Parts: sequence; structure tokens; C-alpha cells
Amino acid sequence: MKVSQRQFIDAVAPIAVLLRTEGSSIFPSVRIAQALLETGSTLHPWNNLVGYKVGDGGLTPYWRGRSVSRTTWEVYDGVRVDGVAADWRAYDTIADCFRDQDLLFLKPRYDRVRVSATPQEQTVMLQACGYATDPAYPGKLQSLIATHQLLSYDTEAEERMPMKLEHDWQWNMLGDALDGLYKQGLITDNSWVEKAYKQTLTQSELTWLNTILFARKNGVQI
Repeated sequence: MKVSQRQFIDAVAPIAVLLRTEGSSIFPSVRIAQALLETGSTLHPWNNLVGYKVGDGGLTPYWRGRSVSRTTWEVYDGVRVDGVAADWRAYDTIADCFRDQDLLFLKPRYDRVRVSATPQEQTVMLQACGYATDPAYPGKLQSLIATHQLLSYDTEAEERMPMKLEHDWQWNMLGDALDGLYKQGLITDNSWVEKAYKQTLTQSELTWLNTILFARKNGVQI
């Protein structure tokens, strides 16, 4: 189903952000841009939005062997060749497609994709590692990221990811501190304490909690 680029982004972005918070190495901005580029903002009924071919045919927890045949174009030795026949993986959901792609990126061939420090670097590494044959692939992705301000989804994912504390004792100390504030009545929701002990408290949540504490210490009832 062909939709507007805005509608396409609205459908794909929440999934891309969620997977990033769960540990995906792919920046949401890159994932959304790639889906836009690979599909032309078409939500295929077979839910393959990233141009993932059948390949060796090995089944995964997210791909159960269904496929569709469509022609595409490739660049060989600098020359574009149209009408190339290919078999594409078909998925039950878009999330399955993205999760299956993450499994692909665990292969050593894609090491440089996984460890990319920035979205721009990751777009370059996708082409350098052979995911796409089009030499203009990185530039096209970067243009889509800029045009649609997709970096905002990277920020959203970062804010929703658990805080990065190196040691368990740091999490336990944070939990103890929040537990003390809860017992004093400065915070009224014990779920903050539980999240700290479970090491799932996010930076965004801690910032909000600090705002609440500051207000209450200064006599503002919220």
C-alpha cells in the first residue's frame, strides 16, 4: 500500500525506536530512512521494508520461509542493471522484518555496521559492508534523514534506554537513595525504586524525577 512519507514514518518509527531501546545496533534514523528508500514509502503486505533477500534460505525465529519474487536493479562494476530477478523474504509483521535484519547484522561481515558511532557512519558502512550495491546509497539515506528530521527518533530512543551505569553497586546505591526518598514521602510512586533495582530506569525518567523532587523541596505540590 502506497502511503505518504509522513504516514510511512509514523507507522515505522515506533518500531524502530522500540528495537533500539531493546538493544538493536541500528539507529532509528537509519532504519527509517532505509525503509523509505527500499520501498518508496510503500507498506508491502509481505512486510519486508529493508530489501532483505532470501539468501541462503536459513530459517530464523522471525522468518519462516515465505518469500515473494520481484525484480529490482543492482550496480555491477559501476553499471546499473535493471530487471534483476530476486526472491525477498516475507514476514508476518514489520517488527519481525527488522528483528530478522538485526540477526543478519550479527554476522562478522557487518561488524562495522554494528559498531558505527553515528548515523552518518552507519549509512556509509551499510554500503561498504555490501548490504547495497548502489554507491550512492549512503548519500540517499543521509538525505532522507535530513529531510525528515529523523535524528529526533534517535534522541527519543536514547531517552527511553536504561541509564548506563557500569556496576551493579551503582544501581543498588541509586535504588537505596530513591527508596529513602520514598520512605520520606518525597516521592510517592515506588515503581521508581523498583526500576532502579531492576536497572531499567532511563535517563529521561531520572530527569523527570529530579524535577519533581526539586519542586516538592521548594514547596510546590505536584
